[in-house]
Amino acid sequence: MNAQMNQIEPRNAADDLTDKRLELAKSWLDSIGVSPQAPIRSVAGDASFRRYFRIETSHTSLILMDAPPPAEDVRPFIDVAKRLQNAGLHAPAIIHSDAENGFLLLEDLGDDMYRDLLNPDNADQWFPGLFTALAGMAKHTDCQGLSDYNADKLRFELDLLPKWYLKYHRPLMPRAKFDAIWEGFCAQILASAFEQPQCFVHRDFHSSNLLKAPDGSIGIIDFQDAVYGPVSYDFISLVWDRYISWPRGRIEQWMEDMRQRLDLDMPAAQWRRYCDLMGLQRNIKIVGIFARLYYRDGKHGYIEMIPRFYEYVLATLRLYPEFSEMLEVLEHEHCVP
Repeated sequence: MNAQMNQIEPRNAADDLTDKRLELAKSWLDSIGVSPQAPIRSVAGDASFRRYFRIETSHTSLILMDAPPPAEDVRPFIDVAKRLQNAGLHAPAIIHSDAENGFLLLEDLGDDMYRDLLNPDNADQWFPGLFTALAGMAKHTDCQGLSDYNADKLRFELDLLPKWYLKYHRPLMPRAKFDAIWEGFCAQILASAFEQPQCFVHRDFHSSNLLKAPDGSIGIIDFQDAVYGPVSYDFISLVWDRYISWPRGRIEQWMEDMRQRLDLDMPAAQWRRYCDLMGLQRNIKIVGIFARLYYRDGKHGYIEMIPRFYEYVLATLRLYPEFSEMLEVLEHEHCVP
């Protein structure tokens, strides 16, 4: 085994890069003839069990995905990457794979995340390209065989709010009124989701999963959970961002831009409503997920993001008189972050 494979630089104390997974990965790299010329560096992690490492060889830079089975399965990633590439989009090329052990060696798309590129002064520079990629993904990516983003899945995600955020993060909130109106509220959200056209849905299309690749194209990552679902979903994931809160006027301009790019045969007001109610579903889900990550999984990095998404929910509820009761409940002093 190449001695340089033993040169591992930890990102932080939580990353024990001498664990058995990394030893197994180094053996795999050796077996496929990949010899790092520098220490293997941890470059990213997320809310899942996956980890990513940068490997510098004599010719190029590559990314190692460590997705330990049975908690993770790399096969959906491989499948969706091919679908995106066939649609003319830049998903990372898969150089080598070991699905049984949960390792992929990927094209390195770099570190220029749109999360770091976007700001209020340059949105008009970057968003048109992102919308072009988004429209192409929705219109041209093969959906055959993908799981449906069905009512059970969407409702499960909505229920993360009472199950994790309200129960553990806001236990003093009076629940009687919330419980009385929750069922009807969810029914309206789900009805809106399935009234609209359905298409390929990335499911986590936001600025941290989009990179300005070295060739200038838009690199797309973290797509392994793709489904067949509501056409508004990826758009609202992008514009209700976890790092920048865009003004409502600008969001409505972008809504109209996307309505035209997607060739949607519906009035602008109907499309805005579809986007808003889909945004409610996703942002409610995110509040619940971030609470779950903290209280169940001990991951502390997400809890501080809850107030932004909670305010997204409240701001949207304020636009719709039919949701006034839910707004009153969620604005209760024992509920708001």
